[in-house]
Amino acid sequence: MGGCKYAYFTLLVIDEWLLDPPDESVRSVLLELLDAPTVFCTHYAKKDWHQRLGAGVHADAIMDRIVHNTIWIETGSTNMREHAAATEA
Repeated sequence: MGGCKYAYFTLLVIDEWLLDPPDESVRSVLLELLDAPTVFCTHYAKKDWHQRLGAGVHADAIMDRIVHNTIWIETGSTNMREHAAATEA
């Protein structure tokens, strides 16, 4: 797996992707971790990811690693937390 110095894994799952915009150190770690197959779980549209990543050179590099050889699975626009809260009320 590319020169990743953190750990070897066969699948990385990132839940709440971009809930908080990453700082420079997190973006650097992402560049190394995204060499492995990755599942992103997020409420943000992919068109907004680049801006939330900081819109700079690091964001370009991260997005470049994400978009190539990617299978996108759209699960709809319903926020399940909001849906569950509404049905409980």
